[in-house]
Amino acid sequence: MAKDVIIACDFSSKEEVLAFLDKFEGRKPYVKIGMELFYGEGPDIVRQIKARGHKIFLDLKLHDIPNTVKKAMKVLSRLDVDMINCHAAGTSVMMSEALSGLLREDGTRPLLIAVTQLTSTDQEAMERDLWIEKPIDQVVMHYASVAKEAGLDGVVCSPLEAGKVHEVCGEGFLTVTPGVRFAQGDHGDQKRVMTPEEARKNGSDYIVMGRPITAAEDPVAAYERALKEFLG
Repeated sequence: MAKDVIIACDFSSKEEVLAFLDKFEGRKPYVKIGMELFYGEGPDIVRQIKARGHKIFLDLKLHDIPNTVKKAMKVLSRLDVDMINCHAAGTSVMMSEALSGLLREDGTRPLLIAVTQLTSTDQEAMERDLWIEKPIDQVVMHYASVAKEAGLDGVVCSPLEAGKVHEVCGEGFLTVTPGVRFAQGDHGDQKRVMTPEEARKNGSDYIVMGRPITAAEDPVAAYERALKEFLG
């Protein structure tokens, strides 16, 4: 199974993100476009980055009634992204409808992965705010199992949980893991984190890194370090 480092391009404008990608001089890293950039610039920024040859993970975390999500996914599938996500908490019916909406006329579709629990959520917050009292690792495994049964390709989870997800759902079920930081790096608002090397050893298929690369003094060097540590 292919493994890769995905750069979270959490910028607020087209000018910022394109200037950042220009630094890579012909290299085409896999990039994540999230809410800030998508809502700021609209779908055209996806088309522009795709035209440059980058693979794109469109991170909008859809969560709504099944029919609404299906229709939204049908529109987003036209952007030719490579990966997209929704919330597993939307239920198996919503996830199935999301998958149906993504299928293009030619039979292709992006990879669809489900968010289990955000890496900014810890056990205390989950119990206090969400009234979920099960251990967080059990909750993640349950959500992952439901996502697999709904036909999805994988989940977004903490790197701490990636290996267990593979045990429960199989090696072919993708684990896409934010919450990855370099050793001695700032954890920011992430609670459940690992280094790239630890994430690799724990079974992550893709790691998502934002500020450790985008805010680095030399982003290209930081990206190459992440690749080296993650791919081994």
